[in-house]
Amino acid sequence: NLREIKGGAKAVQKCLGHVTVGAYDFSTIVHSCHLCACLLASLHIGILTTENVHVAADIISAVEFSVSGELLATGDKGGRVVIFQREPERKRRPYLRGEYNVYSTFQSHEPEFDFLKSLEIEERINKIRWLPHQNPAHFLLSTNDKTVKLWKISERDKRAEGYNLKEEDGRVREPFRITSLRVPVVLPMELTVEASLRRTFANAHTYHIHSISVNSDHETYLSADDLRINLWHVEITDRSFTIVDIKPANMEELTEVITAAEFHPQQCHTLAYSSSKGSIRLCDMRAAALCDNHAKFFGEPEDPGSRSFFSEIISSISDLKFSRSGRYMLTRDFLSVKVWDLHMEARPVETYQVHEYLRAKLCFLYENDCIFDKFECCWNGSDSAIMSGSYNNFFRLFDRNSQRDITLEASRDANKPRATLKPRRVSMGGKRQRDEVSVDSLDYSRKILHSAWHPTDNIIAVAASNSLYIFQDEVN
Repeated sequence: NLREIKGGAKAVQKCLGHVTVGAYDFSTIVHSCHLCACLLASLHIGILTTENVHVAADIISAVEFSVSGELLATGDKGGRVVIFQREPERKRRPYLRGEYNVYSTFQSHEPEFDFLKSLEIEERINKIRWLPHQNPAHFLLSTNDKTVKLWKISERDKRAEGYNLKEEDGRVREPFRITSLRVPVVLPMELTVEASLRRTFANAHTYHIHSISVNSDHETYLSADDLRINLWHVEITDRSFTIVDIKPANMEELTEVITAAEFHPQQCHTLAYSSSKGSIRLCDMRAAALCDNHAKFFGEPEDPGSRSFFSEIISSISDLKFSRSGRYMLTRDFLSVKVWDLHMEARPVETYQVHEYLRAKLCFLYENDCIFDKFECCWNGSDSAIMSGSYNNFFRLFDRNSQRDITLEASRDANKPRATLKPRRVSMGGKRQRDEVSVDSLDYSRKILHSAWHPTDNIIAVAASNSLYIFQDEVN
């Protein structure tokens, strides 16, 4: 739990923007400072980490802002969900408007064992999705490999006293001791945040769940594994409906698997899913109950001249996100992010190279299994910029309007008081400039796989191993 918060210093450097940085530790605050960097806009960074030493259970595996952006949830490999709440803006300290402090922590999933298949089921949180905020409580879905759970996050600042049938400590009173009628009273108490399990959706997936997405009707959601996509109602736990099934009669004929799936943000009957072959299928549930026949197929023809042993691996899509307007789709493969227009299926309208300098390193990345890493991508609130991660704790931001891009590094080593966070560049070889990093010296064990962008503001959450970095617009 977060126990102590210490302030820090602030430094401002005029560039394309400014960046502020604060560092947070779950056991104690290590340090807090403000850094500046050349960015699409000025950003504030906070770092939240469980321990200085990496523990497998503490590695963050999911990051997600709530619909309003006031809450930020992270899930880790230990099955825990930590929720951060945004601090209210203060007139005297407006730069703190992007500060997030621990709001609630609870154990979402526990390790299990499938005795029929002799298979261990990890407690790792694969995805977190928030439901729209419709009452004082908050609801979120979290999933591991097999089970989706619906959690209710609520506040309690009052308690009742003066019960007739039970004592104040909860023990039931004996009937003969009840000699008078008391009227219970409600008294104020210290604010507590409770996480209660409301629904458990299990036993519907043979393979590992990698995607969940809440529908725009706010009543249904989908869960997807490698071969099937199931449709659930949030009030019904004992049955679901399979809307996509690509499992062949003979598994030897299997040529591709589902890698990501998401509902359209406005059209409740439309969903899209990507495949390991680099294609995206758009499905309309109004056409048929089982979406075997897609409504649209998005795919880019491969250049025969550039085909290699790794072509199929690096073309596999690891993440799929609809734009907030619903007009575009964003996909991430190993080397690039692509923007697709729903009105044009032949090719993407925009392609951004994330780390093209690694193309010459594909053999090495294949040997150490890094080529199979699944990077996520995300849109900003106005669909004008996109972000995705890379190795060496680098993450890339692309401005769609100006076609400018920038590389930043999420690292605790750079977070010294009054230090400056500068854009990073990777040198391909030859003479290396002072601020450049050689491609041969990149650390492939440090990677940004999970990230999220605030739905309205320029606030970014980036997960690096067991640390969470938060970037925010600088306020002068």
